[in-house]
Amino acid sequence: MNVLGQPIGTATPAQSQAQTQASADTPIISLRGIRKTFSRGDLAVEVLHGVSLDIYPGEFVAIMGASGSGKSTLMNLIGCLDRPTSGSYRFAGQEVSELDPDERALLRREAFGFIFQQYNLLATSNAVENVEVPAVYAGLLHHQRVARAQDLLTSLGLGDRLDHKPSQLSGGQQQRVSIARALMNGGAVILADEPTGALDSKSGEDVMHLLNDLNAKGHTILLITHDAGVAKKAKRIIEIHDGEIVADSGRSATAAAVPLLPPPVNAGQASDGVKMPDVMEAGKMALRALRTNLLRTLLTLLGIIIGVASVVAMLAIGNGAKQDVLDRMASMGTNLLLVRPGAPNLRMADGVRATLTMEDAEALSSVDNVSEAVPEYAGNVTVRYGNMDAQTQFNATTPGYTVARDWTVDRGAFFTREEMLDYAPVAVIGTTVAKALYPAGADPIGTYIIVNNIPFLVIGIMHPKGANNFGQDMDDIVFAPFTTGALRVFGQRYARSITVAVEDLARIDETQAAVTELLKARHGMEDFQIRNMASVIEARTETQDTLTILLGSIAAISLLVGGIGVMNIMLVSVTERTREIGVRMATGARKINILLQFNTEALVVCAIGGFIGVMIGLLTAFAFASFGKPVLYSAGPVILAFTCAFATGLLFGYLPARKAANLDPVVALGAD
Repeated sequence: MNVLGQPIGTATPAQSQAQTQASADTPIISLRGIRKTFSRGDLAVEVLHGVSLDIYPGEFVAIMGASGSGKSTLMNLIGCLDRPTSGSYRFAGQEVSELDPDERALLRREAFGFIFQQYNLLATSNAVENVEVPAVYAGLLHHQRVARAQDLLTSLGLGDRLDHKPSQLSGGQQQRVSIARALMNGGAVILADEPTGALDSKSGEDVMHLLNDLNAKGHTILLITHDAGVAKKAKRIIEIHDGEIVADSGRSATAAAVPLLPPPVNAGQASDGVKMPDVMEAGKMALRALRTNLLRTLLTLLGIIIGVASVVAMLAIGNGAKQDVLDRMASMGTNLLLVRPGAPNLRMADGVRATLTMEDAEALSSVDNVSEAVPEYAGNVTVRYGNMDAQTQFNATTPGYTVARDWTVDRGAFFTREEMLDYAPVAVIGTTVAKALYPAGADPIGTYIIVNNIPFLVIGIMHPKGANNFGQDMDDIVFAPFTTGALRVFGQRYARSITVAVEDLARIDETQAAVTELLKARHGMEDFQIRNMASVIEARTETQDTLTILLGSIAAISLLVGGIGVMNIMLVSVTERTREIGVRMATGARKINILLQFNTEALVVCAIGGFIGVMIGLLTAFAFASFGKPVLYSAGPVILAFTCAFATGLLFGYLPARKAANLDPVVALGAD
């Protein structure tokens, strides 16, 4: 008895519920006029010539013939590994020719157990894992199939070899593992193709003894052999020569009267979709297969790692640069309209037109949605304190400048409207000017500086602001009242520009139109230009987005190359493991099982490579940031890169997996 409370060699509980008992007088296998023709180009060779044969439940039949007689082809047809060119094959009353590939796989899984001359064990799996294979596709729970496999192996004398791989077992031991695998799902009909052909005489005798024991327990045995001595161990001998049955000793009277029969073929069950246990098993098999050829797996991972790391790093650096640009431009004001003199088609070479006045700015302050309208007249000057002098920017403006530009005073105060109206010679300086003119520790406030030979009293120092988007030092500047600065320093009463700050950024276009209409009404013509800072920033953002997409695309190309590498390696893997695919199909794997297994291997490679790539990409971005460069970390690029890696495995793994799933079982088993 095994751990499931069943005699060794009987079907699993799920199968026994569906099994039926049949009369010993009803053939379990019935062939009528079976022909098989192999074609290669224009050449067609008929191997079986109208074979008719009945096999009854519980029989032990030896099909004997020389090499090339057609006996192995006949076994492949009976075992649903191949299909006849013509004729009728009925199994337990069901016409096999009417079954689709998945239904034939179900019939192989539930009814047949295969024993091959070359054992056909999976080289990377131990004895228990090899025996488990048919039960994996039957949906038996892991602990149940492990227990059953261990029990079967122990009953066959391999209890101390459970964790041994095929290379660690002798030929006789490997064949015992093959027999245990044939019995895993019950094996109502056991097809043994030259089971003693690769064994020494002692091991061969042991295998034949096991087959006789199984027959005594009710299994129907079909033995394919060219050895007359082996054939004599069977209870019925059928001789085949040149594709025709030439002799049949007839049915033995000692065949089991109440043999096991397979469950009826259920087309609905055969078409069941993928279930979670199938996915989990596919994942385990994928990891096992990838460990087998570790170097090749690592090289395959490398392409995915480089691609994903590039995507993560490029997007983090690109988004960081974009955010840095936006921050710099935001420091200039995103809610601003810059009004400049000159008609809209005025070229820079045409010079500055004196069309804007401080009165224009005061009028614009009354426009709806305008918080400040600030006139400015800026130019380069020489500023001096004591024996120190420097070239700097001088800006004559109004007190509303600090509000419009969102720029505060660090120490002291900005000049007031009263000081501006009184033409007061006061100034507020930037930190760069303060550092250039004053020694460390000196307080500029309360001192006089000379601007183009005109003295100004320093009343405040602006808060440091750094460089703008064009790399210009915004702190290298001196502010003075518009009245005093424009008239005394530059000798002008006109403004070079008016900065208009809007309250509601969503209405900036509407406000721009109102400003335009007001100035046209005041001037009688459109002798000015208006730049919308929001649109400038939007255009710059679009440009930056384009660059980011470009960088991401370059990284994505490397990911694509990595995906092609995955497909190439998987195609090689399918070619190398064609026989393994045939074994899995012979033990009941449907197309979806093979497709899932190989596609899962590609997904596992890409998922592992994606995870490592994300880590390397983040580390690369961190290293870039450590040099003071702008980097922006966000979940989006990480999720995008990993998703792309996963999709790469799904996409590029599908073609090799599909190729594996579409292999013909008999062709796959015959691969070198």
